[in-house]
Amino acid sequence: MTTLLEKAFFEASKLPSIAQNSLAKWLLEEMEEEKKWEIKFAESEEILERLADDALDSDNKGKTKPMDFGKL
Repeated sequence: MTTLLEKAFFEASKLPSIAQNSLAKWLLEEMEEEKKWEIKFAESEEILERLADDALDSDNKGKTKPMDFGKL
């Protein structure tokens, strides 16, 4: 465990029980969501690579134009 995480847990341990439970619930939910994102990205790696290759191919063939961020 890192020093920063230890400090966070130490400070959290000073909170009332209801606040500790809320924080714990939030943290567990965040970690579960992070796992889901990691799985989604891992599953889509091949698709993302193909899309990137297609974009580069289109650019190399002159089928793209520069983005004008001032018009967004």
